[in-house]
Amino acid sequence: MATFFGEVVVAPSRAGVDDEEWAEEGREETPEDREIRRELEKKREIDVLWTWKSESSADGPFTCSKFIVAIGRNAAAFLSSFILDSVCWEVVGVVKLWNEWCRTSDTTNVLPTDSFCLFYRLISDPTVLLCQCSCYVAEDQQFQWLEKVFGCMQKEGLQVIILSTCPVADYKTQESTLTLPSPFLKALKTKEFKEQVCCPLLEQPNIVRDLPAAVLSYCQVWQIPAVLYQCYTDAIKLDTVTIEAFKPLLSSEILKSLVKDASESTKILKKLLTANETHNNIYI
Repeated sequence: MATFFGEVVVAPSRAGVDDEEWAEEGREETPEDREIRRELEKKREIDVLWTWKSESSADGPFTCSKFIVAIGRNAAAFLSSFILDSVCWEVVGVVKLWNEWCRTSDTTNVLPTDSFCLFYRLISDPTVLLCQCSCYVAEDQQFQWLEKVFGCMQKEGLQVIILSTCPVADYKTQESTLTLPSPFLKALKTKEFKEQVCCPLLEQPNIVRDLPAAVLSYCQVWQIPAVLYQCYTDAIKLDTVTIEAFKPLLSSEILKSLVKDASESTKILKKLLTANETHNNIYI
């Protein structure tokens, strides 16, 4: 662009910039904007509410020897079916959070179809803690979750096992994903985890994401023995085959002493699937 002969003025370019981004750059943050941002940040804060505290937690973190974390509906359903029961376990905590995808409350009376994040302890051994997290924890909330959950535990002597699911389409391999025997398990562990894993290790260049990756990374930084078992599946809903794909883990050192009666597990699994089907039929 020229204003007169011999003078060249470079015009500002909007190439690669969205209209919304352009408008944001030209507008300064007002006091009202700052107030809205503060309120939104406050709303997105995570609250971890413990209904039980041990004697050791009165002045600091409580002792935890095993922490079992199931992330996602199928992983949570696996623990409900094969590990948890109302006789040996009791609810000791709940996570209250809000984001664009889900909202959880501070109630511990939840349905299998609800979004929730609950903590249980083994009554016979209060150092064994279990978490079922079927809700979505946003990226900006994951650090809060880690700090507020692990911040309550003594890290010395702690061992962590994480269960999660992932679409088989995300699995990177030279083979076609259509030929893979879905669902299948892959493991990823920290350097400190020395026990034998129950499935093949996850190969490069595959990566894990979201809360499972955040938990494992946290354990790596704090030198906590931890292993992540990720189930690759083509099911997007609660699915019997996907749930049972975790069964090899029942022979692991961490879980084998916690397994409940097989006949009871089958009943619970059928009950969970029936409740899920009933919930889905409401919207048909």
